[in-house]
Amino acid sequence: MIETLISSKTRIKLLFKFFLNSSTTAYLRGLEEEFGESTNSIRLELNRFENAGFLESYSQANKKVFKANVNHPLFKDINSIVLKIVGLDHVVDYVLQHMGDLKKVYLVGNLSKGKDSPVIDLVLVGDINETFLKELIAKAEKRINKRIYYIHYKEKDFKLQDITEQGHSPLLLWTK
Repeated sequence: MIETLISSKTRIKLLFKFFLNSSTTAYLRGLEEEFGESTNSIRLELNRFENAGFLESYSQANKKVFKANVNHPLFKDINSIVLKIVGLDHVVDYVLQHMGDLKKVYLVGNLSKGKDSPVIDLVLVGDINETFLKELIAKAEKRINKRIYYIHYKEKDFKLQDITEQGHSPLLLWTK
């Protein structure tokens, strides 16, 4: 769908990379390995984003590291568009807010790292009706055409450290 509006596949990958999770950082060679594309095409798009003010950069050990400029006036709009494309807006708006005493929702997996994925991985914290959740998730999966996997923790049993120790980069999607 977004390919109709934006013809550059590299630009689309960069949008997902930096605007799904605003704390994501990356450098040119790392993006080359991740995207499997030439450094020239990636450098061109990074420069365009940086010149427009959408990305910021800083030096770190001989590397130019990029990250989203969350203070850009259009950051929230671009973030919202990317979330809509991925389907996360639907999951949060129509599934998670109807789940009883849900306290927090974290996005983990590839999407939390800014990589497009056919799977949405979530960590749910709080007291929920899992039978009802399964019904809502089945409906949401059909609507957004993605699989949704989740892990549920009671609030007293949840430790963010447990998720990060498993190699995840959790992104807080929703909190009560």
